[in-house]
Amino acid sequence: MFVEETIEKYEKYLNPAMAKLFRFMGLASVETNATGWIIKDSEGREFIDCLGGYGMFCLGHRHPQVIAAVKEALNTMPMCGEVLFNRPMADLAEALAKIAPGNLQYSFFVNSGTEAVEGALKLARLATGRQKYIAANNAFHGKTYGSLTATGRDLFRKPFEPLLQNFTHVEFGNIGALEAVIDEQTAAVILEPIQGEGGIIVPPTGYLKAVRELCDRYGVLFIADEVQTGIGRTGKWFGVNHEGVTPDIMALAKALGGGVAPIGAFTATPEVWQGLIDAPFLHTSTFGGNQLACSAALATLRVIEEEDLLAKGTIRGKHLLKGLKEIANLYPSVIKEIRGRGMMIGIELTKEGAGGMLMSLLIDKNILIAYTLNNPKVIRMEPPLIMPEEVIDHVLMVLEDAIKTIAECIDEL
Repeated sequence: MFVEETIEKYEKYLNPAMAKLFRFMGLASVETNATGWIIKDSEGREFIDCLGGYGMFCLGHRHPQVIAAVKEALNTMPMCGEVLFNRPMADLAEALAKIAPGNLQYSFFVNSGTEAVEGALKLARLATGRQKYIAANNAFHGKTYGSLTATGRDLFRKPFEPLLQNFTHVEFGNIGALEAVIDEQTAAVILEPIQGEGGIIVPPTGYLKAVRELCDRYGVLFIADEVQTGIGRTGKWFGVNHEGVTPDIMALAKALGGGVAPIGAFTATPEVWQGLIDAPFLHTSTFGGNQLACSAALATLRVIEEEDLLAKGTIRGKHLLKGLKEIANLYPSVIKEIRGRGMMIGIELTKEGAGGMLMSLLIDKNILIAYTLNNPKVIRMEPPLIMPEEVIDHVLMVLEDAIKTIAECIDEL
């Protein structure tokens, strides 16, 4: 009764198409609680979470240190009074400045990734006085108007056009394409260090460095959208760290709240931030930087350091990547390519229909995955950094069986 009532409320008050899709995928139950890498449902089933909240659960679900920090904030002051100084926000800004690349120093806190991108785009215009932006084809930066304009998939953009003006999209990973359009009227180039919703696309080695050099040549700001790649997901604090590149502005969210509280941020250098120093109320947020969310984020950064999760995520990511590539070699009719970095991995299938089938087969075996928004052929795997190797091995075993089943009927898909 509990499950049916929930689904009926989805159909009546949320979105009937969403409810239908969940039923079709075999997800006709209600999540009830979660710990670590396990999500439990109303039927008593335990699912291994390999989706990781689209990158949110770097620490897994309900990490005890993050929960404790949030409980303390609840017992003292969970939300900002907006007038007095806010110590957790000040501590978090300092902590981010210490781990951020280069001289990124000042931060503004928001509640989501799309808000972080909106703030970054506004800051770039404020700092440069220019109006042109360059983004990448197949990029995903969010779905509010500014971030949607930067997002590179027509499926999401077309229904809401006309969007913002003066945005150009170029091929991701192709420095020549960027060089052909960048000029002295460009305010910023915005890129993901690894395209997430685009299909876990890792750019060629040296690409981000070349982007940085082009931006410097034309006085253009480089915005790194680290919403999905940041806070340890790729085995380093930030995706740009893999090439030693320093952006002018960086957008963060997802894993920053430790999977417990929603929080995002945009962070920049003192030079870029000057416009907000001159006029600090040009950009504000009622809920952004609240004590509860900042306390969760501070605890998240501490846990990553204390538990050495950057190193562990790198090691376990390599183990998962190796296992997936071995499966791909056995079933080339089903898997076109395996790619990724750290615990951010994509499985590109040969046929779009294979994605839904693979999801259904794994869900039936209590493993949760999903495809990327911009490319349904790509199944994403973003497990918690804390997932043990033996659990990864179990996932690989189940996934291989599922791929074998798909291979037997691939011609019919």
